[in-house]
Amino acid sequence: MRPTNALTAVSALAVTLSGVAAYGAIALTAPSALAGPARSTSIIVVSPTGNDSNAGTVSAPLRTIQVAVQRLPNGGTVELLAGHYHQKVRFSGVHDLTLRPYGTQVAVLDGSGLTPPQGTSALVNISDSTDITIDGLGITGYRTDKLGIVPIGVYMHGHDRGINIVDNHVYRLGNDNGTLGSFNINAHGIAAYGDDPHGAIRDLVIRGNTVDHLRTGASESVVVNGNVNHWSITHNHIFDNDNIGIDAIGYEPTLTGKYRYTNADRARHGVIAHNRVSHIQSRGNPSYWDHGWCNCADGIYIDGGTHIQVRANHVTTSDIGIEVAAENGKGTADFVNVLHNHITGSLFTGIATGGYCNDKPNCGGVRTGSSHDNRFAYNVLRGNNQLNDGSPELLIQYHTYRDTFVHNTITATNRGHVVYGTVPNADTDGHPIGNRSDDNRFRAVGVGQANAEFGWLGHTYVGFAKYQRASGQDAHSKYLTAA
Repeated sequence: MRPTNALTAVSALAVTLSGVAAYGAIALTAPSALAGPARSTSIIVVSPTGNDSNAGTVSAPLRTIQVAVQRLPNGGTVELLAGHYHQKVRFSGVHDLTLRPYGTQVAVLDGSGLTPPQGTSALVNISDSTDITIDGLGITGYRTDKLGIVPIGVYMHGHDRGINIVDNHVYRLGNDNGTLGSFNINAHGIAAYGDDPHGAIRDLVIRGNTVDHLRTGASESVVVNGNVNHWSITHNHIFDNDNIGIDAIGYEPTLTGKYRYTNADRARHGVIAHNRVSHIQSRGNPSYWDHGWCNCADGIYIDGGTHIQVRANHVTTSDIGIEVAAENGKGTADFVNVLHNHITGSLFTGIATGGYCNDKPNCGGVRTGSSHDNRFAYNVLRGNNQLNDGSPELLIQYHTYRDTFVHNTITATNRGHVVYGTVPNADTDGHPIGNRSDDNRFRAVGVGQANAEFGWLGHTYVGFAKYQRASGQDAHSKYLTAA
């Protein structure tokens, strides 16, 4: 979620900067890519044309998925014969259950014809449960046009453990309300909300899913939010959605009271890797209208998360490729490694970090949080800023400190030839310390190093050598002829 004036404020900067921080690699490991429980002898089969008084076999299937779940109090597998199921299913306080199609048949949970109630609801709702696998289903059609109603494909909350959401297709669902500028329009494809302060959602795997054509309003396609600890989001294909593709969030009121601004209210110790994210754009999304469209949807966003690896993802044709920031002024994004990602075709910028607002002159009194002790390395950026508005391939904003940018390959193709971007007065925001940039390879198509534009801590320099001398950065970096 991002205020509608955020990108307006940033774009208006006609920015150029680059910042970095001396920070070592984080030794994180992903949770095991669990395949789910072994095939159980307790199997119940369901069919759209079955009968709940049947035995639950292939020849005598049940009709209702929830009835099948209730028949397996000690765990097992529910297998769905081919067809569309206009049903919701809830796993609450259960364990060792798998929901999947029967064999290679195509089974779809279809919310069309269902009316989402006020508040948050889902086709698959998992709470306070352990070792649950949702595998290989189609999940679609759950939508509303009402404010204050949040339809979700797969929703995890409470203190779940060992949840595996794998190889599903979540598509064409969401909130179709058209109220311009309203942040009360929300929906998710796959969402984990750690809303229990006494127990985190742990050992969560979101792998191999396709998530597309969602109308999410001010929300996200795939999100982990709040008290979610040790998780992985890998090998997913996420595309054609009207807001953020993957988000790891902290400091929202997922936890409240004394827990709100603690590490318990932060997605943490996670991995976002090997995902393909494309065409994540907010243009046409009514939540992001403010006297014009806000090009501010991130392909991948760390918003207040901590100790997260973002690696080997391909992000294309989104508003912003990857962003590490904190929207809440009391928050921070820290100890995030952004490594070996390929980012191309972003409308605004390839990588952004730091707060997008500083004080009253910038954002009407809004102040965002900080970015520190993060590492951006071995990323390849090319052909971002398709808007051609003078924004950079890589943008460092306010309240950024001890961040490191090294071993990246960055090629500017916009007409401004902007490689690195800065924001005005970034050197006076109270945090201009410890950023470091070096050992990078820079290019700008159609212009030599004497005319390429770089920014550092609120100052813009035309010419690579001038930037090196004035900033003291990138002493070992190279400016190469653009290919």
